[in-house]
Amino acid sequence: MQAMYCTNTMVLEMALLILYLLSFPMGNVEGAKRASAINVWPKPRNFSWPSQQAALLSPDFTITTSNAHHRHLFAAVNRYRRLILTEHHRPLVNPVVNFSAKVPPLSSLAVTVFDPLAPLHHGVDESYSLAIPTSGSANLTAQTVWGAMRGLETFSQLVWGKPSIVAVGVFVWDSPLFAHRGVMLDTSRNYYPVEDILRTISAMSMNKLNVFHWHIADSQSFPLVLPSEPSLSEKGSYGSDMQYSPADVSRIVEYGLDHGVRVLPEIDAPGHTGSWALAYPEIVTCANMFWWPAQSDWPDRLASEPGTGHLNPLNPKTYEVLKNVIHDVTILFPEPFYHAGADEIVPGCWKTDPIIQSFLSKGGTLSQVLEIFVNSTLPYILSLNKTVVYWEDVLLDDTVKVQSTDLPKEDVILQTWNNGHDNTKLIVSSGYRVIVSSSDFYYLDCGHGDFTGNNSNYDNQTGSSTANGGSWCGPFKTWQNIYNYDITYGLTEQEAKLVLGGEVALWSEQADSTVLDARIWPRTSAMAESLWSGNRDSSGMKRYAEATDRLNEWRGRMVSRGIGAEPIQPLWCVRNPGMCNTVHPI
Repeated sequence: MQAMYCTNTMVLEMALLILYLLSFPMGNVEGAKRASAINVWPKPRNFSWPSQQAALLSPDFTITTSNAHHRHLFAAVNRYRRLILTEHHRPLVNPVVNFSAKVPPLSSLAVTVFDPLAPLHHGVDESYSLAIPTSGSANLTAQTVWGAMRGLETFSQLVWGKPSIVAVGVFVWDSPLFAHRGVMLDTSRNYYPVEDILRTISAMSMNKLNVFHWHIADSQSFPLVLPSEPSLSEKGSYGSDMQYSPADVSRIVEYGLDHGVRVLPEIDAPGHTGSWALAYPEIVTCANMFWWPAQSDWPDRLASEPGTGHLNPLNPKTYEVLKNVIHDVTILFPEPFYHAGADEIVPGCWKTDPIIQSFLSKGGTLSQVLEIFVNSTLPYILSLNKTVVYWEDVLLDDTVKVQSTDLPKEDVILQTWNNGHDNTKLIVSSGYRVIVSSSDFYYLDCGHGDFTGNNSNYDNQTGSSTANGGSWCGPFKTWQNIYNYDITYGLTEQEAKLVLGGEVALWSEQADSTVLDARIWPRTSAMAESLWSGNRDSSGMKRYAEATDRLNEWRGRMVSRGIGAEPIQPLWCVRNPGMCNTVHPI
């Protein structure tokens, strides 16, 4: 009776599958040709599916691993098994497959990890191999747990439909081109609930991104609750309901590890610290002053946007507070990198302070003030076994910067955001490792105007794009801009080795929970693929036209997984792959 039950079940599943496959209009012949390949995002480095065969996925499908004692792998295995059995993704354009009733349902995936103790640190091996034969168990092998998670994501994207079918006769070998692939989120200008951060980390994992750079505090608010300095959040946050407790941080960090995503904290200093003045007014210069006084020139401003305040490096009290902050943050975040900021030192702000005025009157310089700050804090951070990340300004600013002798190359990484390829070149040619976040390509907030209330750029009757409508970094960075960006462009082979990877950045002057997903996705998916497997095909040609069809499909799957990614084309284009491309030069 059991055998008869299985046979009847198989017949029913076969009938449902045939109806399912026939339900998709394939469009024209060219569309059918383009739709024949299955979609995996980001595209694997090596993907082989010669027979284009598919089989049913057993309703009793299991994932087994000998490393089930590893709590993060255990969480990932359980998460992916639930997803694979329940997602039933309906492709926007159905893959053309060779389906045979003689191929038995796939019943299991065996996961083997060779080095389960490897921690989730920069440079960890994320490679994996995935084999899904036409019969028998599928096998996923990886050097580390984190590589296994990447392989589980790939496997999940090879399953679709209801009843679920899975591509078989597949072999994948995969590994990222760049070790650092991140998203930076600013939670100071506007607050994001913990659930938003967790959802962002989930989406990052789906896209094989591995660093959540958390720009926690800035001049506008200080939302992080620190045991040694509770007054900073008590007075500097937007309210008790807009704070991140140690328990919140622990939850976010653990969730990140379960998803193969490092959580890299940034406490920006000495600039961008106006919110500290609500608890410690004596250590902050130019706090709560109007950012750009009337009739003054731009170089004489007090801040680069509304929200003034710099820590005072000549006040000993500054370091008492700051070292408590650094200590607590390094305890809360086990990540080996510590982002110390050090960007956008505005001379006018420090010049308002009598102590600094006296220092300058005696022949001192503002760069020396910054050197005092760096030399008073960098050794302490290093003593806590952290590698320090600074924004590029600390070395490259036109006015206030330190000498390279103050920034040991073995301990310091610089993150670039200005002048595109030029600043990347300057950093690596100086021997520093670099994380690329060029505002010309990777700033997700650009193109939405400016948040000052009386910007005369908006009083424009001609319809022209003067000053990009008030947005300093406009226009909007499209997914194509992001996808086509080559972060090692113009570098020598040796210089390119110093590029750790890249991060998109969402500064939150004009973003909060209501627009979070759409601002990040699917544009960040474009960066994810370019940093994982590149933006060129095997012949060296940019593959953004082919990527369009795949990104449409991937965006649809992300939406079905609860990520509010914005569309990149009308649905007509999706249903007619390739028909919305152009072959004409523009």
